[in-house]
Amino acid sequence: MPMDSNAVISEIKKGFILDSIKKGKRIDGRSLTDFREIKITENFIPKACGSAMVELGKTKVVAGIKIEEGTPFPDSPESGVMALNIELLPMAFPTFESGPPSEQAIEYSRVVDRGIRESNVIDTSKLVIEPGEKVWMVYIDIDVLNYDGNIIDACTLAAVSALKNAIVPASKYGGEDFKLPVNALPVSVTMAKIGDELVCDPDLEEEQVSNGRITVTMAEDNHIHAMQKGDVGEFSLDEIRKAIKTSSDIGSKIREKYLR
Repeated sequence: MPMDSNAVISEIKKGFILDSIKKGKRIDGRSLTDFREIKITENFIPKACGSAMVELGKTKVVAGIKIEEGTPFPDSPESGVMALNIELLPMAFPTFESGPPSEQAIEYSRVVDRGIRESNVIDTSKLVIEPGEKVWMVYIDIDVLNYDGNIIDACTLAAVSALKNAIVPASKYGGEDFKLPVNALPVSVTMAKIGDELVCDPDLEEEQVSNGRITVTMAEDNHIHAMQKGDVGEFSLDEIRKAIKTSSDIGSKIREKYLR
C-alpha cells in the first residue's frame, strides 16, 4: 500500500466501499472474486530478448528480459542464473520516488521472484554453456508505469508473459538462438481483506480501506509456490484456506485465458 494512502480517501467513500462489499458487490460492479480487465501485449519492447506489457485495469507494468553469458554461482555450477527486479517509477504514483529501491519495491520484487523461482518457470539446467564456467544469465526488469492497485499480480503476469516469448541470443556468441525453456506458468492471486471479506485484485481505493493483504502463487501443479501476507491485520486459518482455494480457481482461469 502506498505511503499515507489512507489520507487520500474520504470517510464517506470508505463507508460506501465497505457497505458495498458487505452486500457482495464492489463499486465498480465486480463480484468479490472478479479481476479487472486484463490486457497483455507481448514483445512490447522489440530490442529486448523478451517482453510484455500488462494492463490490469488502470495499473500498467512492463517487463523486459535481458539474457547474456555469465559465470555461474559457485554453489550451482550446472545452473543458469535468474534475477528479477521491480522499479516503481515516480510517474506511476505520487509517493513513488527515484533513487534506491524502497521497502515496498523490495517486497514486491521478492514476492514475484519467489513465485516464479519456486515454480521452476525456467529450467536453469538447460542454460549451461560450460559447467562451472559459462551459463546464460536471465534478468527480468519490471517497470511500474501506472499504479492503481495490485502491483504483484500485474508484475507476475508480465514476467511470465515476457519469459514465454524470450529468445536466448546465442547467435551473438557464435551459436544458434533458441527459445527460453519455460516449464510452468505461475499466476499470483492477491486478495485484500476488507471488513470480513476477501476481495480479489483490489484496486487502489480498495487497498486504501483494506486491513490486510494476502498473495498466493500457484502453477499448473496446483502447489503453493509463494504465499505472502502484507500490510497490518490478521487472517484466520479459514481465511487462509479460502485464499488458497480462490487462488487455485481464479489462477487456473487466468492461466487458460491469458497465458496459453
